[in-house]
Amino acid sequence: MEDERRRLLDRIREELGDLKVIQAMEHVDRADFVPPSSAHLAYEDIPLPIGEGQTISQPFIVALMIGALDLRASDRVLEVGTGSGYQAAVLARLAREVVTVERIPSLAESAENRLKALGIDNVRVHLAGDELGWPEDAPYDAVVVSAAAPTLPRKLIDQLVIGGRMVAPVGSMGSQELMRVVRTADGFSVRTMGYCRFVPLIGPDAWPEDTLVDDGDPL
Repeated sequence: MEDERRRLLDRIREELGDLKVIQAMEHVDRADFVPPSSAHLAYEDIPLPIGEGQTISQPFIVALMIGALDLRASDRVLEVGTGSGYQAAVLARLAREVVTVERIPSLAESAENRLKALGIDNVRVHLAGDELGWPEDAPYDAVVVSAAAPTLPRKLIDQLVIGGRMVAPVGSMGSQELMRVVRTADGFSVRTMGYCRFVPLIGPDAWPEDTLVDDGDPL
């Protein structure tokens, strides 16, 4: 398994060339964040189900999104969509503080317990509230959105400092583009980073709750 893990990280390093992000991922074992039934697939470069209709993202996409944030050790980061806690754990190696929000109580609780068990003490997990993101602790130096929004979430851009960066998938239910946003003094600039596919971002200023069917899967 260790050989598989090394090969995965070597492939991502060759494609992205971002040594800082790869070093952070080397210190976070993805196998700690996948269900036991998927442990044999932990080092495959694919998304994996984690229950509640949610997934842990493909490692390459995690590396791509985190790399695009251009993080500094002094940064405070907001993550929207905690999921298993894997991406938050990688972010915690690169930033001073990570605030992460999750709308599904069981996932928020398990991620918080997992992060604590791993000794990661600079991540704060919150159950998502009535507003998108976590405006109580804004502004943030960076925001990463781990679920797909129908349009650029302006309320998340407003939670950035001037010069802050956000990476988010935006598009339809079936296909999105990964977008990098930089907040400026008079608005924001946007750069697209290619196509992707994420589970939908549910809640205020995103997809409505009835986007999901009874078993938690998107329509």
